[in-house]
Amino acid sequence: MSGGARLARMQDVARAAGVSTMTVSRALNDPAKVSAEVLARVQAAVQAVGYLPNRLAGSLSSRRTSLVGLVVPGIENSLYSTTIQAVSAVLRQSGHQLMIADSGSDAREEEALIGAFLAQQAAGLILHSATHTETARAMIQRAGVPVVEIGNLPEAPLDMVVSYSNHDAARAMTLHLARLGYRRIALVTLPSAENDRSRDRQRGYRAALAEAGLPADPRLVLERPPGLESGAEAVARLVEADAPADAIFFAGDVLAVGALLECQRRGWKVPQRVALAAFDDLELLGHLQPGITTLRLPRAQIGRCGAEMLLDRIQGRSTERRIVDLRFEIIQRGSS
Repeated sequence: MSGGARLARMQDVARAAGVSTMTVSRALNDPAKVSAEVLARVQAAVQAVGYLPNRLAGSLSSRRTSLVGLVVPGIENSLYSTTIQAVSAVLRQSGHQLMIADSGSDAREEEALIGAFLAQQAAGLILHSATHTETARAMIQRAGVPVVEIGNLPEAPLDMVVSYSNHDAARAMTLHLARLGYRRIALVTLPSAENDRSRDRQRGYRAALAEAGLPADPRLVLERPPGLESGAEAVARLVEADAPADAIFFAGDVLAVGALLECQRRGWKVPQRVALAAFDDLELLGHLQPGITTLRLPRAQIGRCGAEMLLDRIQGRSTERRIVDLRFEIIQRGSS
């Protein structure tokens, strides 16, 4: 602030209302403990001096706040907005504040963000990733805060989990394509080095090929960065290969949209020339021609359930370490 200006303090409210700072604190944090006349004076003083109550402040004994930290791989990715909105709605009803951070799918960055949230005495954490550094795990364990992981079903969870199995979802879609008669099924995923979900999708794909008695050809597995252009490049490479794919499972819906647009640009009929399938049910997928076969994931339900589980722990209603699998649904459309 410029010109020596400062934020109004609780003492300023007390002076304006003609009461003690303790009375102001009671009026703001537990209005039932003061008279209606005193409450009205305090509220008027708050407005008059421009005081901003610290809604994050918790009890002095616990030093915990009402802040909940949420770390997602990328804020720009619209896939996470449904989950974020559901988490925020549940927390808002309980008087908790949600702070969102973007890790960029980088475990070291997630570690730094977890440290920042814990330094602010966060009441709990919601983490999309299920892969964490040892330092992050140790920080969370020392802090003793409840944690919910929401992006996968890890073998060694930090605490509570609500999600779906990326392995099982990829396996189910690959088997679905095999049952439709496709024999050279390709898989395109996001880079897997820092992405446990991509690794699990690749494992599920390979498990389905073995189950269906189909050969695992490494030339049919590609890793590409997100985006329409990546999907277009992948479909061109896989269809124009010496031994072309007859179906391509894109473990990312934007990749699949890019592939369909490229097929249309080249005059390749879908699914006659190549079948396409996606991972996630972006609304656009059902409005394209043909609509794209995909996996529908319960992202809003994951957000609601995850926030409710976290609040149950924060507010002492439960001490249970729950692992909730909300599953998925295959949506068959004209692309396969």
